[in-house]
Amino acid sequence: QVHLAESGGGSVQAGGSLRLSCAASQGSGSMAWFRQAPGKEREGVACVDQTHYEYYVDSVKGRFTVIRLNANYIMYLQMNVLKSEDTAMYYCAAAADRVCQPWKKLEVTDYNYWGQGTQVTVTS
Repeated sequence: QVHLAESGGGSVQAGGSLRLSCAASQGSGSMAWFRQAPGKEREGVACVDQTHYEYYVDSVKGRFTVIRLNANYIMYLQMNVLKSEDTAMYYCAAAADRVCQPWKKLEVTDYNYWGQGTQVTVTS
């Protein structure tokens, strides 16, 4: 069982930056960030695996960076040039298997463990 705890959410003006953190209780094959806005389905944002393969959804490419520190079981999501459409609850997720691939869309069903979420609100 992997326990995940997110932090770093908050309210920021459009164009600003935030860094989310996810602390895991142990290692895993892949870690990911998902987000869910009110009335919408949960969307995969970015993932990183043990060997640092990364994937980003098109809407955040060039603005978000995922960083994983294997030694400390910590993952960050650096979010720059934030837009109002980035407003959502952000969730950290982990998978026992190495499911994160640069060419593979993130799927909720690939991830076994989830954090409680941290709210990101971008105001215009």
